[in-house]
Amino acid sequence: DTMRRVVRQSKFRHVFGQAVKNDQCYDDIRVSRVTWDSSFCAVNPRFVAIIVDASGGGAFLVLPLHKTGRIDKSYPTVCGHTGPVLDIDWCPHNDQVIASGSEDCTVMVWQIPENGLTLSLTEPVVVLEGHSKRVGIVAWHPTARNVLLSAGCDNAIIIWNVGTGEALINLDDMHVDMIYNVSWNRNGSLICTASKDKKVRVIDPRKQEIVAEKEKTHEGARPMRAIFLADGNIFTTGFSRMSERQLALWNPKNMEEPIALHEMDTSNGVLLPFYDPDTNIIYLCGKGDSSIRYFEITDESPYVHYLNTFSSKEPQRGMGFMPKRGLDVNKCEIARFFKLHERKCEPIIMTVPRKSDLFQDDLYPDTAGPEAALEAEEWFEGKNADPLLISLKHGYIPGKNRDLKVVKKNILDNKPAANKKSDLINAPKKASDASNAQNEAKLDEILKELKCIKDTISSQDERISKLEQQVAKIVD
Repeated sequence: DTMRRVVRQSKFRHVFGQAVKNDQCYDDIRVSRVTWDSSFCAVNPRFVAIIVDASGGGAFLVLPLHKTGRIDKSYPTVCGHTGPVLDIDWCPHNDQVIASGSEDCTVMVWQIPENGLTLSLTEPVVVLEGHSKRVGIVAWHPTARNVLLSAGCDNAIIIWNVGTGEALINLDDMHVDMIYNVSWNRNGSLICTASKDKKVRVIDPRKQEIVAEKEKTHEGARPMRAIFLADGNIFTTGFSRMSERQLALWNPKNMEEPIALHEMDTSNGVLLPFYDPDTNIIYLCGKGDSSIRYFEITDESPYVHYLNTFSSKEPQRGMGFMPKRGLDVNKCEIARFFKLHERKCEPIIMTVPRKSDLFQDDLYPDTAGPEAALEAEEWFEGKNADPLLISLKHGYIPGKNRDLKVVKKNILDNKPAANKKSDLINAPKKASDASNAQNEAKLDEILKELKCIKDTISSQDERISKLEQQVAKIVD
């Protein structure tokens, strides 16, 4: 009875989901068939990115949001990885920067041109190398610029300063088994992880210590998920010993017993949680399900309140979740999903029915904006900051993004950079001339090698076309 009463007072009681019309979908996309439990899709107010099938390597599509309809087979992709792409994540502080993790053990960070791709993109801004096995998780820091986390099947978590291309924190001895997912808390001071050993760990990455952990968060053997909520609690999804899907709420200060634990059903798809900190609603999208269930989290019992289910006919292969600033506030839209089918991506819009056309400020409290609250260096030195909030009263207009510049630390000569001003002033000019000459010689060498490779490729091309002609003759 308490559950019924509390929920009825919620303004989200009547949230309803609606798939867009066919001509507003993205059609004829070969969604990746890799068996990996990531969402395969990432969206922001400018673009939708989708991991696709690619022969001989890994690729993902990046489409401007308005580019709906049938996507041409020859549409350019982002295709620099040599193995399948397993996870992608848009930078929260720059709508043109996206990171990808791949089976080729690398993380790559890409700068997408303002109006989308006209040619396939093969050159990342930076390649981050440090994992020894495939990289299945990438997640940007919520408030610090250029801080990126990656987790691989080597059971290691690495935190990078993308601006310098360096790995600054390597947590390689905290997990004994595969990491299923990693989630930053609201200000990015902690992370929580769910792992195959059935443990959920709360980690302070800068102190490199485990702050809290819970064994057998869910008793079942199938994959779990754990995410931080805005108030610092942790929400998990997993399976019971009888293979029923469960969701639970935990207080990291006391992980003995869950605040709430609910059993849902006996489907076997992994439940991917998507969380909106502004409304405290969690949307659960099971891989292979054809529904999205949503729940409101409050501080009154039973804490996790079932709101409703959006059902459709087709199962989902993956799901993208639009940040709040990309929604249409005039239509009382509180969430937008990008559901991946086998051959298309279908936006699903969640709205709260309201009679008034005015801006509904109770639905749209100030939300995280695109400005970073900290620089990478400040965060690594120990500073914390909450997200910088913006009002959505007049809608959100994407501004101009600055290009991502990566200043590698003097990799060519591997000499420590001169730091003190006096050293710089007194350093004789000869040294810099010598190093310039050295660099130029290196550059010449590289260019020669490039030319050589290009020549080889073109001669092989000619050979291939001759052979193709011969084959054609034989076939005819």
